[in-house]
Amino acid sequence: MQPVWIEETYVKTYETDFKGHMKPSCLVQNLTEAASRHAANLGYDYPALWERGMVWVLSRIKVHINAPLLMGERAIIKTWPKGIQQKLFFMRDFELHAPDGTHLASASSAWLLINPIARRIMAPQSLGGDIPDNNGIAALAEPLEKIAIPENLTPQRTVEASYSATDLLGHVNSARYVDWVCDCFSHDDHLAHRLEWLQINYNNETKPGERLAIATTPDPANPANWFIQGTNLESGLRSFDAALGWES
Repeated sequence: MQPVWIEETYVKTYETDFKGHMKPSCLVQNLTEAASRHAANLGYDYPALWERGMVWVLSRIKVHINAPLLMGERAIIKTWPKGIQQKLFFMRDFELHAPDGTHLASASSAWLLINPIARRIMAPQSLGGDIPDNNGIAALAEPLEKIAIPENLTPQRTVEASYSATDLLGHVNSARYVDWVCDCFSHDDHLAHRLEWLQINYNNETKPGERLAIATTPDPANPANWFIQGTNLESGLRSFDAALGWES
């Protein structure tokens, strides 16, 4: 078992946007895949947990992008668990570096243990065994908390959880929400600016066929920052909260 997991990836053509940069959603996918492989190395992979009536579900993630990851570039992903927060969340951090050591990105994430049949959160003690906490060493020296969404957001778009959005657990995949957030901004917005950071908190799952109304508002204290919220039109529940910042 390895307390810290290190693997290499590279930016595939289909992971890039029109600028040749890795899309934020694909970055999140690469990070969560590395987390899954590390969980398997620690003895807590998907099949083993499923047999015990539990699965990992991403609850929150915040990513800081220091430099764009370009098509064809290789990157080293380093990830490690760092303990339990609020007696509920399994915390895990990430760092991305170029082969020459250039720091590309950092991220922090919070994971829940869920009963996939009952759709209920399970206590961390249900996992059994030990997960290294690496003395709480952090890639991001900031807490991963709730996002304070302002009132009076502006409606942007409505999306539906179709086939391509859903995953093995029968709900919208975490990375697809990131696509929906990025799609709230125009081609010109993405052309003129680079995403510097993004946080997304997954509050309630979205199931196939359900629709989300997505609304946005700029941060009155900093126009480079925005808040985004998705509300489930079928249940009325808040599906996700997000915040992001464009590079100044």
